[in-house]
Amino acid sequence: MTTQTSAVSVTGLRKSYGTQVVLDGVDLDVAAGTVFALLGPNGAGKTTTVRILSTLCRADAGRIRVAGHDPVREAAAVRRAIGVTGQFSAVDKLLTGEENLRLMADLHHLGRAGRRRAAQLLEQFGLADAARRRAGTYSGGMLRRLDLAMGLVGKPELVFLDEPTTGLDPRSRRAMWDVVRELVAGGVTIFLTTQYLEEADQLAGRIAVLDRGRIVADGTPEELKRLVPGGHVTLQFADPAALGTAAVALGGEITDPDAMTLQVPGDGGVHTLRALLDRLDAAGVEPTTMAVHTPDLDDVFLALTTLEQAR
Repeated sequence: MTTQTSAVSVTGLRKSYGTQVVLDGVDLDVAAGTVFALLGPNGAGKTTTVRILSTLCRADAGRIRVAGHDPVREAAAVRRAIGVTGQFSAVDKLLTGEENLRLMADLHHLGRAGRRRAAQLLEQFGLADAARRRAGTYSGGMLRRLDLAMGLVGKPELVFLDEPTTGLDPRSRRAMWDVVRELVAGGVTIFLTTQYLEEADQLAGRIAVLDRGRIVADGTPEELKRLVPGGHVTLQFADPAALGTAAVALGGEITDPDAMTLQVPGDGGVHTLRALLDRLDAAGVEPTTMAVHTPDLDDVFLALTTLEQAR
């Protein structure tokens, strides 16, 4: 049931192309004013989900509400409420950055206000100095920022970002992250699809993992990380004697005798680490280095999608 705080509500979403099932009973709920990330391998159904929610194609079945509206019966209302930035830029590279934004303003029938809106977005996205240059001369990061700015001309309350940082260098990707955070701080809801696990971890308050058309996990980043065991502490010692003593004291596994490293299961918490060091002190040995590994979204993604493929 849709609530006032849901920007997107989906129940039982299904879509097939011939005999190929792309979405098989997907349920989603995206809270307004948040970043929601939909993760999944290529072919999982992420882009199809975005296309359905943004009125670009119809579902075969399911109850869908986007900004409180039905994408089929109230498509115009949905389109007024959303912005979409796809995997491939919609920028006309023969036009200047300013001309691209003004064109979008004309499509939104903004009239004279369109010129002011274009200028505001060029400034907001750090493109004011390049406003009168042809977009074809822009860097990849600049093109993605312009593409996103074009999707914001109509002041949408919900923005779909379909793999928005694909192909960008790390600096440009982080610049896009800053833009996304600014949008959310201003009350915009972001529906993000991405294959970059770090991106979802950095931005999203809630994440769903889609694989083979089904949601295989849904929760906050921390909740998802707790689904996967494997946290451990890696200790390195100065000599074989100390390594052997530590292995007996801690019951760990000597993972590399030549490097004199010992791996001990642990969640990396303060209490766990303190207890581990106390046991080493009692045994009279001290590690030269210590590294803590806790499951990250890469571990979650690989574990969940591998499990799904094995079924």
